[in-house]
Amino acid sequence: MRFTMRKMVRLAGRCAGGGVAVMLFAGAMMAHGGDWPLWRGPQHDGVSTETGLVNEWSVDGKNLVWRADFIGRSTPVVFDGRVCVMGRVGEGVTMQERVACYDAGDGRLLWEDRFNVYNTTVPFNRAGWASLGADPATGYVYANGVAGRLNCYDRDGKIVWTHFLTEDVGYASGYGGRTQSPIIEGDQLILSFVSVGWGAQGPPSHRVFAFDKRTGEQLWVSTPGGRPYDMNTQSVVVTADMAGQRMLLNGNADGWIYALKAYTGEKVWGFQLSKRGINSNVLPLGDRACVSHSEENLDTAAMGRMVCIDATGTGEVTSTHEVWRNDRIMAGFASPTHHDGVIYQVDNSANLFALEAATGKVLWEHSLGTVGKGSPVWADGKLYATEVNGRFHILKVGREGVQPLDSDEVRMPEGRYAEIYGSAAVAYGRVYFATENGLFCLGDKSKPMEATPGPRPAPAPKGEGPAAWLQVVPAEVLIAPGGTATFQARAYDAKGRALGVQTATWSLDGLKGALEGGAFTAEAGTPFQAGQVKATSGSLVAAARVRVIAPLPWSEDFESYEEGGRPATWVTAGTFAVEKEGDTKVLVRAPRDRGLDRSTLYMGPSTMKDYTLQVDVMSDAHPRRRADIGVVVSGYTMDLQGVHQKIQVRSWPSMLRMAQETEFPWEAGTWYTLKMRVDSGGDKAVIRGKVWPRGQPEPEAWTITVEDPLPIRSGSPGLVAYSPVDVHFDNLKVTVNQ
Repeated sequence: MRFTMRKMVRLAGRCAGGGVAVMLFAGAMMAHGGDWPLWRGPQHDGVSTETGLVNEWSVDGKNLVWRADFIGRSTPVVFDGRVCVMGRVGEGVTMQERVACYDAGDGRLLWEDRFNVYNTTVPFNRAGWASLGADPATGYVYANGVAGRLNCYDRDGKIVWTHFLTEDVGYASGYGGRTQSPIIEGDQLILSFVSVGWGAQGPPSHRVFAFDKRTGEQLWVSTPGGRPYDMNTQSVVVTADMAGQRMLLNGNADGWIYALKAYTGEKVWGFQLSKRGINSNVLPLGDRACVSHSEENLDTAAMGRMVCIDATGTGEVTSTHEVWRNDRIMAGFASPTHHDGVIYQVDNSANLFALEAATGKVLWEHSLGTVGKGSPVWADGKLYATEVNGRFHILKVGREGVQPLDSDEVRMPEGRYAEIYGSAAVAYGRVYFATENGLFCLGDKSKPMEATPGPRPAPAPKGEGPAAWLQVVPAEVLIAPGGTATFQARAYDAKGRALGVQTATWSLDGLKGALEGGAFTAEAGTPFQAGQVKATSGSLVAAARVRVIAPLPWSEDFESYEEGGRPATWVTAGTFAVEKEGDTKVLVRAPRDRGLDRSTLYMGPSTMKDYTLQVDVMSDAHPRRRADIGVVVSGYTMDLQGVHQKIQVRSWPSMLRMAQETEFPWEAGTWYTLKMRVDSGGDKAVIRGKVWPRGQPEPEAWTITVEDPLPIRSGSPGLVAYSPVDVHFDNLKVTVNQ
């Protein structure tokens, strides 16, 4: 039987754990650059070992193998003979995020998925911000959308699993669009972001989440830092062997750089770099780590710097493990690369710097244009570098200097520059990059492409010695009353290496139900509860978080809660609290001393659909301030607007993709009843809303009806408040549509 190289690659990839097919080609994989499965390449450093790459190209066709129509601002991933990329598509009511996979050889579209953006203030031109992650072992592709939709696709583009992180764990998308890219480490999908969840994860913080890459099951969560300076950052987790252990390195929204053990999330060390959030990736260099930023420094008036950190420390290492610093580098977005003792970095003004890796000394600099966001990639003795205003550069570089080989401009049909925010991906002897006006493949058209895989990542290291860390998996579950969740206790040694499943003593904290071994069955008669399932093994204790949420109908008058409390199962509800008003209790969203006065809470699973939410609402009166009060049903919001005296139905606040509104005069200090229903079956969603003074008969007619031709199929019930004055909620009901 004769195999082509691409067939051999696909055969190898279908062996989930590597298997015989992967071992067969181990020598070939080490000899070639192969796949580019992650944003910064297989080693997280922006370096490829590919050779024979082009020195020049043109948008008119020279060394342009193919171009596909695509609007993107991220970096492609290339594996299994495919190139996959994330971007945006549509206009008006059809605006969506898009994931597409093409044949890496000829650019044929193999599959695409378009999905709605909702419950976020990120604008359309920043949709598709994150780069994809790919796993050559399974063939899966992972996409993190700007609104916190995390999808896992198989080879054919079918969704294997999905999380809507905003509703599930309180993903904070912010308004700037900076979105983290997922990576693969062993059997884990790793993603970091700011979240405002429930329980102990209620306070806002930048956390690192690990999911099982095959099932989406949550494995662990780490909260290494403090309160974030910025609610959206884009520093992507990188992995490396450092100080004798496998570590994750990540720039945090609190201005620190953290090193965590790769399979437990246990913090190893922290280095405080800035007074703002970090957006650039950390560059691992043996037992050192280099990173830059462009915001406020801690100890000087200068903005930005690059530092090199000795990664062998533990604890707080800011004052003890800085190897060198360079205050000339103000690079807050691009991530550095390294080759042969030289670090290459692009600053915010698109100046390319070459620094001596041992000392941080600037060897030379070169201007690429005016705006630097994309990260340089080293391959075949050259740097491939992008500049936001449509420029793609090829430069021969070394310690002695730089020789520009080629610089081409990508333009839009109307003549302006096509924006380029992403970086190059190098694989199979070709160079791929995405722009506002197309996905490009550069290479020598006279040479056939061979989809040679790169080396498969090493499996998770096996542990030695005594157990030092205990982990309960899954780390978090949501079940119904009477439902059962089964947990395992896994142990790790002092270097974060797996020791396997452990025999443990199990107990409950804050939960009612039966516990047999690691199997917890929630009490059938308790509709809502939140707590922990704990495991004890020797002196080690670990816990998983559990929410129990009953199926519909729900009814809540808040009378059973203490003042200052709130339902424990609700997500992002920390700014809402129960207060006593006369002889009754209500839920109040009060003005904040700091932070935003607009917030949304979520009450249930993101998989809920075809239901109706009704609640009584009131805004305090003020001579100059007017509140907005709203509800969320299945991804859509109905907002009672105070200043505009309107009812607005929307899904995407910053773009108003399918939004409609109607005049509705209403008075502060008066209670009203809001009712919203969404039916999402068929080829459209129908959203209906009505408002009437509380205590009066419900009107038969709906106040507003909106149809969405691109329906949002499911979503958690929620409450929305813009509260420059107190906003009150009472008598909440959620029911299945009849």
